[in-house]
Amino acid sequence: MKTGRLLAKNLGEMAAILPCAFILIGLFEAWVKRETVEKHLGEGAGWKSYLWVILLGGITLGPMLVALPVASALWKKGAALSVVTAYLGASAVCRIPMTIFEASYLGVPFTLVRYATAIPLVLLSSVGVGRALRDRMLPP
Repeated sequence: MKTGRLLAKNLGEMAAILPCAFILIGLFEAWVKRETVEKHLGEGAGWKSYLWVILLGGITLGPMLVALPVASALWKKGAALSVVTAYLGASAVCRIPMTIFEASYLGVPFTLVRYATAIPLVLLSSVGVGRALRDRMLPP
């Protein structure tokens, strides 16, 4: 019974978040030009593209279930694969609400050490994945 109640609660939370997320993603796909995404997040965008997706990942609200459609929209608009994987990693470890919660319970020094460790690892792994899969991935 407890499992059923927990499942119903989680499904209710997802049902409340996902429509809003899909509306925002639809607006992103309609309003943001492909050239803009390619310029700032594409193959030739440089290190600033990673800064942008870390910031975007930090402000992404909701579960990782919300980050996946955003990553798909970025990929379809021409973002580099390494930038998309960096967004997914950043949205998993750099969320502002999670950071506030963590700092209040575990302390600011712990949070700073975690960020100093997690962000470089996310960037290194995303660049590695991007290079390894660059030739295997079909363009959107």
